[in-house]
Amino acid sequence: MGAGGCSSVDVVAALKEGAQQVVSCVAELSAERREQAPKLFTRINIHFVVTGKALDESRVASAVKDSLEKYCSVCLMLGAGVEMTHSYEVIEEA
Repeated sequence: MGAGGCSSVDVVAALKEGAQQVVSCVAELSAERREQAPKLFTRINIHFVVTGKALDESRVASAVKDSLEKYCSVCLMLGAGVEMTHSYEVIEEA
């Protein structure tokens, strides 16, 4: 979905701007839809898996939050009618 791509770009840009050594950022989306037609989305969670070297977890948390709440136009537009949530995990690259 477009929200994953759009927000991933924001997260990576924010982390690189903060001198973080990001190797990859994967956005995994899960969603719930209404039972009846039209089966509109009611809830979307974007889970970010951020891999890098010596990443500051507080910077990752901030980048994820800011993307969904301030910068990602897709998420902001969807958030007007859908419950948008986010989560993340940080993986240390050896």
